[in-house]
Amino acid sequence: MSDNAQAQPSDDHVVLGKLTSPYGVKGWLKVYSYTGPMEGILDYAEWVLRHDGRLVRRRLVQGRRHGKGLVALLEGVDSREAAESLAGAEILLPKAELPELAGDDYYWYQLEGLKVVTREGVVLGRIAYLFETGANDVMVVKGQGDDAIDDRERLLPFLPDDVVLDVDLEAGVMSVDWDPEF
Repeated sequence: MSDNAQAQPSDDHVVLGKLTSPYGVKGWLKVYSYTGPMEGILDYAEWVLRHDGRLVRRRLVQGRRHGKGLVALLEGVDSREAAESLAGAEILLPKAELPELAGDDYYWYQLEGLKVVTREGVVLGRIAYLFETGANDVMVVKGQGDDAIDDRERLLPFLPDDVVLDVDLEAGVMSVDWDPEF
C-alpha cells in the first residue's frame, strides 16, 4: 500500500490529514499527515479543508518537515489568529486527483468496508479501518451483520499472497487465509 489516505463519508474525497494548531505568529499551521510518507501531503498544491461543516479551498504556499511533524503556510492565512480559526480542519483531496496505483496496491479508503471472507467461505465481517505497525499494515475486521460468523473484532495483517488472497473492489469482497478461531 503506497498511500494510507483515510476513508471519508463523502464518496468524492479522501482525508489526507488535518491541521492541528498554529505554529508561530505568521499564519503557519502544524499538520498531521495520514499519507505515507508523511511528506506526501505536501505534493498537493491545493487542499480542500473541511472545518465546521464547510469546505474551503486553500493553495499550499509552503510546507516543510519540522521536528517529527510538518508545518504549512496556506494562501490567505497570514496571522496566528487566522491559523487558529483553521485548527482542527481536515485536509481533503478529491479522489480523482489521487495518483494511479500500480498492480495490487490499494488506498486504504478502497479497502475499508470490504466484506472479509475466508477461503472456506466463512464471513469474518467488514474492514472497519487499517493502521500501520512497524512491520506491516493491519486491518481491523468487525464481525457485525452480513452473515458474519460472530461479532468479534479481529486484527489481520495486510500481507498480500500470504493472508490476503484476493481483493475484488467491484464485488466489495476480500478473500483471506485466516483461521476464524484466531
